[in-house]
Amino acid sequence: MADYTPQLPEKNEEGETLYEHHAFTADKGQGPLRIDKWLMNKVENATRNKIQAAAKDGNIYVNDVVVKSNYKVKPLDEIRVLFSHPPFENLLVGENMPLDIVYEDDTLLVVNKPAGIVVHPGHGNYSGTLINGLIYHFDNLPKNSSDRPGLVHRIDKDTSGLLVVAKTEHAMAHLSKQFKDKTSEREYVAIVWGNITDDEGTIEGNIGRHPKNRLQNTVFFDDEADKGKPAVTHYKVLERLTYVTLVSCKLETGRTHQIRVHMKHIGHTLFNDERYGGERILKGTTFTKYKQFVENCFKILPRQALHAKTLGFEHPKTGEFMRFETPVPKDMQDCIEKWRGYSTHLES
Repeated sequence: MADYTPQLPEKNEEGETLYEHHAFTADKGQGPLRIDKWLMNKVENATRNKIQAAAKDGNIYVNDVVVKSNYKVKPLDEIRVLFSHPPFENLLVGENMPLDIVYEDDTLLVVNKPAGIVVHPGHGNYSGTLINGLIYHFDNLPKNSSDRPGLVHRIDKDTSGLLVVAKTEHAMAHLSKQFKDKTSEREYVAIVWGNITDDEGTIEGNIGRHPKNRLQNTVFFDDEADKGKPAVTHYKVLERLTYVTLVSCKLETGRTHQIRVHMKHIGHTLFNDERYGGERILKGTTFTKYKQFVENCFKILPRQALHAKTLGFEHPKTGEFMRFETPVPKDMQDCIEKWRGYSTHLES
């Protein structure tokens, strides 16, 4: 799936201006599949009814030809969805919101994002994002390759922690290259279900969109090497807390949901990660008291237990390697303390 890159408006046969909202290229091994079903696996939060309505209105193009919803997708088809209005996420409006700025100079800034804030506008989130706050406070932020002001990388809505934001075109290019070349440093702290066997290890495996659940990503094996993108996560156990483990995860790559997908892949789903099944009791006893204890932990930490703790990179202007750290936020720290108390009680 290609990242969305805005195109210039174009005209249809009636002379109406059209704007590209989505663009994809089908895999070379793509089997015949109705385009409405195919797009459901590609466009997040899109229903089949909406896709069929778009097809009926002539908004779906394959190889620059309008198709109906029963069109069968073929290998290497160029598929685009065009509407008569610009994508909502491109209609950026500055919003006055507090920013926790850890560091700032004339080239870049480092922000500590709280959990619950979406980084950039997208389907269903057109306001209240970090970008809305950034463009309110800072003028003329450079656009990245996806036309998003200032963003060098991103973290999920319910993940807390550090992000670097570019203030100049040179900083955007320099920092983006560091992330691409894997020379930046990113360490996360996570609570995962289960007692991890090894004290440390490396998880490798291509990550891509789950073929059956379009809201999840998954790991693809060697026999499906053409699917997904390479991903590498290095983990280290920080503390064993009976039925959960506190781990440090260092990213070598930066795929969507990488830590969440990789930890689930090795059987240790993130604690309270609803999208990947971590909001259920995956390890422990059947006692009612234990169930109540876990439910209380979920209430204390109503999100996946993941925090972007450390961020390091070479300063684009000075060449100095800079490293920033931010403490684990209170909701996650309180959850860790509860598990410590529970583990100590079991051992006594």
